[in-house]
Amino acid sequence: MRKWTPAASASSTGCYAHVLADLIGQLGQPRFTSALLEGLNPVVPAASFSIYQTGHSCVPQLFMSGSFGVPDTTRDCWRAYLSGPYLSDQTLVHDSAGDTPLLCHITAQEVPVQHRARVYEAHGVAERVSVVQQTGASLLALNFYRHQHQRPFSDQQVAGFADMAPALLALAKKHIALSSPPPVTDPLAAWQQRLRQLNPALTPRELDVCARLLTGMTQDGIASDLGLSLPSVKTYRNRAFARLGIHFRNELFALLLRSPVVPAVHHQ
Repeated sequence: MRKWTPAASASSTGCYAHVLADLIGQLGQPRFTSALLEGLNPVVPAASFSIYQTGHSCVPQLFMSGSFGVPDTTRDCWRAYLSGPYLSDQTLVHDSAGDTPLLCHITAQEVPVQHRARVYEAHGVAERVSVVQQTGASLLALNFYRHQHQRPFSDQQVAGFADMAPALLALAKKHIALSSPPPVTDPLAAWQQRLRQLNPALTPRELDVCARLLTGMTQDGIASDLGLSLPSVKTYRNRAFARLGIHFRNELFALLLRSPVVPAVHHQ
């Protein structure tokens, strides 16, 4: 595994101007995801990519992902990553001063056993190049994956990715900011928004009850807060759980943790 920081270069992004220009034109638009992977393919022929945030100080979020030339299993990979490997993943952690990005190149054989088995081997992934920015205990990672049917990344391809990485990271951050809805400061409203994304069929009362369960309220407390009887609270909870395919409160927490936040895209 190699980890290093980007070096200034006279050719750092000049020969990739057309790729970056197309990406700039797609910022905040639905096509940005496909343009990112397809545009970079001549430089770094990756079959899939992901952009996510993880770390001890934040809830893991998959902002976007996709595949090129292969079936898209990136969300399955994300769920497999959250099933355990992310808790001990040190492959992207770095101690660089400030917010200096980190570049990483790692093969499947260098990944810890559980992580390799659940994410890499289970989904045909062989290799990864990443650019990461760490802020405190959280990090934002932009990853491009070579799959088993492809040739290994060459030194030239890794160098090309390194040249473009700072610009790609900046573009990804801007796209996330443009395509995400304004932050919701009310915890109940935030949980309702996440639940609504997860299952639009949930009724307003079902959302009310589940959001309060997620804040730690008891069923008696929910009944008092909403002016409902305890049997009514249990009915709404049971209906919501049936729609979500779960049975217990801890499964509700696990379901929200595993599910990526899907940013709303503002069309212009």
